[in-house]
Amino acid sequence: MSYIIVVGGGAAGMMSAIAAAEKGAKVLLIEKNDRMGKKLAITGKGRCNVTNNCGLETLMENIPNNGRFLYSALSQYLPQDTMEFFESMGVPLKTERGQRVFPVSDKAADIVDALATRLDRLRVETVRENVRSLIIENDICRGVNTHNRQFSAGAVILATGGASYPKTGSDGYGYRLAEQAGHTIITPRPSLSALVTEEKWVRKATGLTLKNTAVRLLDNGKTIYEDFGEVLFTAGGIGGATILSASAHIPEMSENRYTIMIDLKPALTEKQLDARILRDFAELHGGTFGQSLRKLLPKELVEPVSEITNIPVEKKIGEINKIERNTLVNTLKFLALKIKNFRPIDEAIITRGGVCVREISPKTLESKLCKALYFAGEIIDVDAYTGGFNLQIAFATGRLAGISAANS
Repeated sequence: MSYIIVVGGGAAGMMSAIAAAEKGAKVLLIEKNDRMGKKLAITGKGRCNVTNNCGLETLMENIPNNGRFLYSALSQYLPQDTMEFFESMGVPLKTERGQRVFPVSDKAADIVDALATRLDRLRVETVRENVRSLIIENDICRGVNTHNRQFSAGAVILATGGASYPKTGSDGYGYRLAEQAGHTIITPRPSLSALVTEEKWVRKATGLTLKNTAVRLLDNGKTIYEDFGEVLFTAGGIGGATILSASAHIPEMSENRYTIMIDLKPALTEKQLDARILRDFAELHGGTFGQSLRKLLPKELVEPVSEITNIPVEKKIGEINKIERNTLVNTLKFLALKIKNFRPIDEAIITRGGVCVREISPKTLESKLCKALYFAGEIIDVDAYTGGFNLQIAFATGRLAGISAANS
């Protein structure tokens, strides 16, 4: 019996190996890191957002890039299947806000250990080496070459990840293997990434997290995405869950094209906010503009808002006119930040881009260009919003690739 070789020991790779082995195939998993699931172990800030406890329709709605291509894989392996798999392996799960699913222990290591245990029980062989090239004969993938050895195979599954978090092994080397088989690589770019802003005042608010904030992403002035939740200010821009999701709607960065609009007081209309400001002014009669801002905002935003409105913090409240007050209301309700760039790709949670989906069969995940070559996970040009959706894609595509390879 020929081996099925899986290249990459991340979420998609381990699931591919498990699925193939469960079908009775003899599986060899090649991972260049010293341990499996290195990136998986740090996801969700070390808690591991395993999946999202939702139905297929919601799942598809949360995949802005090539979601239709994933329909077959996802419809065969739903979030509930992922949850059942891990709970059957002795990892109890819980569903939190936004239907995000985590291990009850809040330890990503439990997820990694469950996958590793399953691999052991299925007697999947593992090799710690770096794959240098594919062995291709007459447009059929026959195996792989590492730096030390040659391995023959009945099928090869590439599950090497994207180009984000290169220290975990996702350094884009799988793209070179795919190109060897003739595949087109859609230029890798960051997705679920913090953003760099033109405005420099953000550094004064570095580390500040706003919990209940309304966010809009504008493309040349037109709203293309809206969200509500967390915004984090960084030394060079903005991050947080809402910003990460917004970044997934930016296919390519262009100067002066994208703007993030933040509503710092989403519970109040402009009229209600103006009334609130007038009440604060009345209570602080004789006080300063800075004192009134401290009643409205976190201290880290006092100086930036003063700069944006051009109202000095030391200005007496009694000297502030209606025009200045309207400027304050507009600033708090429509705080605009021009987006200059993504943060570097090695800081992004996932990669947008990768192997072109037109060159992969959606029903089997086999290459259309090279028989017996399959793809799973982030190496494919697919990505989703934050919330467990990307790991669900990894598990579902891993499952389908493993089963398809075994059936072949």
